[in-house]
Amino acid sequence: MGSPVYIQIHNEIKKAIEAGKWSVGDRIPSERELAVQFHVSRMTLRQAIQTLVEEGILERFVGSGTFVANQKVQEKMSGVTGFTDLMLAQGKQPSSKTISYHVMSPSLSEIEKLKLKDDAQVLRMERVRYGDDVPISFEVATIPLEIVEGLSKQEVSESLYRTLETKKGVMPGHAKQMVSASTASERIAEYLDIKRGDAILRLRQISYLQDGRPFEYVRTQYVGERFEFVLEK
Repeated sequence: MGSPVYIQIHNEIKKAIEAGKWSVGDRIPSERELAVQFHVSRMTLRQAIQTLVEEGILERFVGSGTFVANQKVQEKMSGVTGFTDLMLAQGKQPSSKTISYHVMSPSLSEIEKLKLKDDAQVLRMERVRYGDDVPISFEVATIPLEIVEGLSKQEVSESLYRTLETKKGVMPGHAKQMVSASTASERIAEYLDIKRGDAILRLRQISYLQDGRPFEYVRTQYVGERFEFVLEK
């Protein structure tokens, strides 16, 4: 399957930034201008921009526009733990609601992060994650299709880490994590039962198996007042 139109636009904008068309701190054209340039609706263009914001490539400022993001300072967090185990360890009952679940061609960012071949296919799913029925985060996870072949949608969407261990006999090893602060968009606010503009913590994570293979690229937005990260040194 090919990539959705918004992913194709994502790729074009990312390539333009990497080629130096826009530098760090530059304001990119408005959504209206870009929608005309790419011959798409503003809704489709906005979705492409949002994926780049979620990846930390662009950043939005209300009333000012969208800019090429500065490189953020990164801090290592110890270990890699799935959401299910994390909630159970806090005495909360984990659950998930799957918003979308599709096999497709990866974006340029996903190819880079997961070290994929150009003809590879990925599973991309969007989920709202809950603790005791309270929405904690909105998550977009991309997984190489070969990693989850033979697994059911329920097995993958409910607890990927546990399923990989019990069904595939593979264990997550380490993860590279990047955390930044942001505010909730209208769409995310609706999913997380908060107000647009409320504080969120944005996590981008590449998870690796114990043999060093990257198996998951996740972009997660956590409700700021319901979640915190603990760093160990």
